[in-house]
This record gives sequence, structure tokens and C-alpha cells, in this order.
Amino acid sequence: MDYLDPTQEQGRDFIKRNISGNVVMLNLLRFKKVADYSEFPHLAPLEPITGAMAYQLYMEHTLPFLKKSGGEIMFYGEGGNFLIGPPDEHWDAVLLIRQQSTSSFIDFASNTEYMHGIGHRTAALKDSRLLPINEFPDIKAFLNK
Repeated sequence: MDYLDPTQEQGRDFIKRNISGNVVMLNLLRFKKVADYSEFPHLAPLEPITGAMAYQLYMEHTLPFLKKSGGEIMFYGEGGNFLIGPPDEHWDAVLLIRQQSTSSFIDFASNTEYMHGIGHRTAALKDSRLLPINEFPDIKAFLNK
């Protein structure tokens, strides 16, 4: 089963976590070999492109909205197979996004102008995972517990 969007239950559970302060979103991304714009033909490039290229278009569209919401890209890098984990599972890319709060993430994700470009993400991804992480504000305090 592939996962591209949260269910209503997952969204509700995310809000119920009541994360205070920063929330870091761990994204694991698996791209399609060729981007599929069949659901969003108005966004389709003139020539076929890879899923990775479509995701780049998504990132270019998304970055201004992310910054405006107080979010930032912490890390974006090439994935691969797990060192510890299922040997047949791989992820093409890993992305860490920090948002100032759960509410700033929800405001960002529900912005209608941002949503106009979401089709690039849908066209790009074969599968994904999104894990909201409650960031410890002071790692030294955490380690000294």
C-alpha cells in the first residue's frame, strides 16, 4: 500500500498530540520513474519528466509558502536502502522540515495558493511517509534527565 496523503484519523491524531513549540516533519520520499500528471494536466510540463524533477517543481512552488508560514528546510538529501531496517525497502530522498508549531503547519498545508501546486507532489511520488517529530528545545536538558 502506498501512502501519499493523511487520512482524517491521522490528521486528528496529529492535532491531538498537542505538540508544543517546534515540530519537525520527517519526510521519506519514493519517486515515480516518470511523473504522472493525469490528475493535474494543467500543471504538466510539455515533455515527460521524472518524479524527482516533478518534486523539484513542487519544492520551488512550495518554498515561498513554507517560509511565509515560519517553516524552514533543515535537510534534503538522497536516500537509499536502510542500514537497519527492511532490506528490500528504500527511499529516494529524505526531507526534514521545521515548523514553528502544529498550527503554523496546518495553516501552511491548508493555504489555497500553496494547494494550487500540490499536483506536482502527487505527480512525483510513488510512496511517502511523514512523521511529525516533537523537537526537544534543549537537547542538553533532555540528556541530563
